[in-house]
Amino acid sequence: MTTKPMKTTSEEKKEEVLTCGIVMPISSIDNCTAEHWKDVYKVLCEAISGANFKPRIVSESEESGIIQKKIIQNLYDDPIVVVDVSGKNPNVMFELGLRLAFDKPTIIVKDDKTDYSFDTSPIEHLAYPRDLRYQSIIEFKENLKEKVIATYTKANTSADYSTFLKHFGTFKVAKLDETVVGKEEFILKSIEDLRDELRINTNRNRSKVDLSEDATQILVVENRIKDFVLQNGLSSVYDVQNLKLEEECFTYLENFRDVRRACGNAERIKRLISSITEEPPF
Repeated sequence: MTTKPMKTTSEEKKEEVLTCGIVMPISSIDNCTAEHWKDVYKVLCEAISGANFKPRIVSESEESGIIQKKIIQNLYDDPIVVVDVSGKNPNVMFELGLRLAFDKPTIIVKDDKTDYSFDTSPIEHLAYPRDLRYQSIIEFKENLKEKVIATYTKANTSADYSTFLKHFGTFKVAKLDETVVGKEEFILKSIEDLRDELRINTNRNRSKVDLSEDATQILVVENRIKDFVLQNGLSSVYDVQNLKLEEECFTYLENFRDVRRACGNAERIKRLISSITEEPPF
């Protein structure tokens, strides 16, 4: 009779610990400060860790690369994702929509001051008190821990499991293409990604725009600028500055509610336009 080789404790741990992505506000919104969201993040992490998953904001990654690519890739790859829709942050709602389009295990949480959204109200929401009362938070963490375990288990044992889409009919679930590339092509692509990230960071520093509070808000503005570029027949976002079209671009962006909500004021929109459309010095 053959026996399987014994696994070391470290090997067993590596197999056991899966990543649980977190989507949540991280900057001031709905009268809640950035410090408040740090406290909420700690609560979510404790519950997720208790379920034997590794908590991680979806914008984080062990690999270098463009932040938007990290977010979308992690939203697609993570075995389970917890989304806090408190305050209805537009970036959070957008990322929730992406995750639901992938129809992968998702848990929605919200504080007791936030109303349900019409489109996602059929999905169960776990609620917690906005004032983070101790006893209620203890109960919430236990409920979230159990929900993470149960949701992941059901998703991996039931062929009919669906987070959202299959409750409304038969749909083709969105998938990300996977491409096999050679070593040289991969290295060149990685270099280009690093160059792009360096350009973004350089532009941020030059314009002295503090994006640390909400790193994903740049996605909203950048996408709208790309729309402006396409509508005006420009070849790249850099043409906005090269052709001195900053004012026209600002007027275009200011018409969109998601841009106004993400940025908060006109001056910030202008600074982001300047940051994103400044051509790198290489």
